[in-house]
Amino acid sequence: MKLTYIYHSGFAIEAENVTIIIDYYKDSSETAPNQGVVHDELLHRPGKIYVLSSHFHPDHFNRDILAWKEQRPDIHYILSKDILQSHRASKDDGTYIDKPEVYEDDTLRIQAFGSTDAGISFLIELEGMKIFHAGDLNNWHWMEESTEQEVRKAEGDFLAEVKFLQQTAPAIDLVMFPVDSRLGKDYFRGAKQFVEQIKTSIFVPMHFGEDYAGGNAFRSTAQAHGCKFINITHRGEKFEIK
Repeated sequence: MKLTYIYHSGFAIEAENVTIIIDYYKDSSETAPNQGVVHDELLHRPGKIYVLSSHFHPDHFNRDILAWKEQRPDIHYILSKDILQSHRASKDDGTYIDKPEVYEDDTLRIQAFGSTDAGISFLIELEGMKIFHAGDLNNWHWMEESTEQEVRKAEGDFLAEVKFLQQTAPAIDLVMFPVDSRLGKDYFRGAKQFVEQIKTSIFVPMHFGEDYAGGNAFRSTAQAHGCKFINITHRGEKFEIK
């Protein structure tokens, strides 16, 4: 299995005859909007192709993905229901799910879990592996800007969602989770709480934009909790997942 970092929270998973693209925002090219690993490679890859979007925010959902069906009429769109509710897409554009609904076919299983912002997170079961993409699930505490009450509420909401996930998946093979230094002090608190509660084999940072150093700063903490850490250095970077 292969994991490709596209940009921000966008990733692709390649397995035998299956491609999954998650939270596409921009392609991996830094200069041309329709060039990069998605347009130049993945949309031409044989086999089934699934496109997932966790919520309607523009850094997680780009309406351009809906035009890909002109090139790949066999494409499967699995989208958060808030994308439909916010009129970013129409009913016929895809399959819409919300917590705790499931999409399942003879290739994979996708269960929607909660978020502490908009939309959902995804638990994907593929080729015997459990894969989690957090979407905007995080402990969004904004420690230096929020009141003590707001911080407590954010943390309580986050831990409740993690507990709900833990009941279904106490151990996950591959986790993509926000590590966003814009939160300020203690910005990877949510990521640390996640790996403390759920046994994570491989941890991948996301939602860091161009701040690679900030995303990769979680490496030592992840490793201290028994995770293999994927260090991302550029758009379009590929990793073998075993």
